[in-house]
Amino acid sequence: MQILFYFVLVVHIIVCLALIFIVLIQQGRSADLAGAFGGQGSQTAFGPRAAANVLTRVTTWCAVIFMCTSISLVVLYQRASGSHSVLEEATPAPASAPAKPGK
Repeated sequence: MQILFYFVLVVHIIVCLALIFIVLIQQGRSADLAGAFGGQGSQTAFGPRAAANVLTRVTTWCAVIFMCTSISLVVLYQRASGSHSVLEEATPAPASAPAKPGK
């Protein structure tokens, strides 16, 4: 079980770094000067739309893998440590007596 935990942890770290890198290399929509005047951006290697589609798809898949590894790490850690929910250990507040009728 420990090997699986560390494997998922390594995959999680790699996906985190890849997601950071991919988001940082993306250009905002119409962020350059030519976009302000309606011109086509010529700064991309695959053309304006193809690069955006590839980077958008890679970002989406990295985000999905990030979420899956995050949930998996929580489940694996909980099973390995035998921890329980914090709410299971909380004691309920004592019931108070109703207020007596006032004067």
